[in-house]
Amino acid sequence: MPTCQSEINKLKEEQLKPDFYLDQHKVSEVGRKIKHFESKLDLAKELQSLFDDCNAYVELIEETHDASLESEIENALHVLEDKVERAKIQTLLTGKYDSYDAIMTLHSGAGGTEAQDWTEMLFRMYKMYAEKNNFKIKILDVLDGDEAGLKSITYEIQGENAYGFLKAEKGVHRLVRISPFDANARRHTSFASVEVMPKIEEKPNIEIRPEDLKIDTYRSSGAGGQHVNKTESAIRITHIPSGIVVACQTERSQVQNRETAMQMLYSKLVEKEENEELERLASIRGEIKKIEWSSQIRSYVFCPYTLVKDHRTNYEDTNIQAVMDGNIQGFINEYLKKL
Repeated sequence: MPTCQSEINKLKEEQLKPDFYLDQHKVSEVGRKIKHFESKLDLAKELQSLFDDCNAYVELIEETHDASLESEIENALHVLEDKVERAKIQTLLTGKYDSYDAIMTLHSGAGGTEAQDWTEMLFRMYKMYAEKNNFKIKILDVLDGDEAGLKSITYEIQGENAYGFLKAEKGVHRLVRISPFDANARRHTSFASVEVMPKIEEKPNIEIRPEDLKIDTYRSSGAGGQHVNKTESAIRITHIPSGIVVACQTERSQVQNRETAMQMLYSKLVEKEENEELERLASIRGEIKKIEWSSQIRSYVFCPYTLVKDHRTNYEDTNIQAVMDGNIQGFINEYLKKL
């Protein structure tokens, strides 16, 4: 706790400097760091309080020999164990960007409506996971399916350690079920890819030259009122050297959409650099590890049995409905323990 408090004090001293508020990126970064350390401090205080409560129950039972208090101390111990497990998982979030907000993009695979429906199911799962963890979701870009579901969707998840947790979801997710779109009720296999990157507020040490960008404007699609249909406010930016494409259509103006899209581009370029560094280190160690987003990571089987299995950790859950309702922390925890 003293370390967290000293870091908070240092950051607050930084805020008192005369020219501090002239740099908005610095303001945002310092504010994020203060919030991060305050969260750690709050968790440590909560653990200490729960530990003290358990000790108080033990002393009371020893003094009164009241057996009815045993159930209360058992409940208190369960709460303490859950909080300690949460704290242990947070100690695994040591990556440079783990405490950042996350930007997720879901793409439907081959298979038409079936795959597009699966993509929307995944989005619902992550939305419910976000709600359970008090994260906020902001949709940035969406492309509806032809008949149902989503072809793709990009959204921001805001919250403490959002990227640190959700980076575990990067990869291809496989669905096996009886298709509701098949009149013959046959079993179908569908795929959707999940891309996750940190939302980086500050400008990284990456040069983006204007001549390397191809910028297209278009009319926003989906709900949004008359403004959406009358103006070409949506922005699509292609970074020609890397082939990275980003898009944003949900802000109120073309300028805002462009700013958000450029922020996404910076984040993707930073992630690309980190992946290249991981590949370089893996080659030095003589290991071959798939780190690209296209490697299949998890299967969701609805028929002939119910099972969700992560192929990286072998973690399984037979309660598939609970998983689809956002209970995916077990899969995330096991992934983080394997890193």
